[in-house]
Order: sequence, then structure tokens, then C-alpha cells
Amino acid sequence: MNPAFRSLLWYLLVGTRGGPNRCRIVELLHRSPANAHQVASALELDYRTVRHHLRLLEQNQVVTRSVPGAYAPPYELSPYLAEQFEAVAELIHPPAPAPERRRRSPAPAPGWGTRSAIGGP
Repeated sequence: MNPAFRSLLWYLLVGTRGGPNRCRIVELLHRSPANAHQVASALELDYRTVRHHLRLLEQNQVVTRSVPGAYAPPYELSPYLAEQFEAVAELIHPPAPAPERRRRSPAPAPGWGTRSAIGGP
């Protein structure tokens, strides 16, 4: 994926306050094209909010309208983004870091933490 486009995607999908909703929209459109009303209904978001996010995604060539200028045209992922969706999915859902291996504490030295029969408590 083009590094400049990857940076743009990171900003749109991860680096801003509206990123989580835009991620949900992109994932929905990856499954199938949908118009703004269908997206709003499927994601239980306000229609105007969805229109705002779709407008931003369209301006940045993340999504396209399959029939420009038509009434309620379905949106779909841009051809480039559809081809590179594995990289987008990794950006949205980065792989979990490997669990850190915990070191075992060394065994205490003999005599530490034990009571002496001679010295008292």
C-alpha cells in the first residue's frame, strides 16, 4: 500500500474522534455496497452522521458511488482500497502483541524467611 495513502487512512480511521464510526462504515461497505440510509440503519447511527462520514471518505477516495449523481446511490469501497483490504483490516485491528514472558523469580537463599529455633520469633 502506498505509504501516503496508508498515513491518510490511519488519520481517517484511527487518528480522529470519528475514526471508530468510519471503521464500522468501511467494514460494512467491504461486505456489500449500501446507501447512506442502509448504513445508518445497519450501524444504528444518525443519518446525518453517516452522511458526514461518507462525504469525508468519498473526498479522500476511500469510498465511491457506483452511480454518481443518482438519488440515494450505493457507496462501495474504492477499487484500490478493496484490493488492499487486508492492510486496511490490519490498520483497523492491529495484531495483538505477543504476551510477555514472565521471568521466574530466583529461589530465596537458604535461611531467608524461615524461623530460627534459637533466635526467637
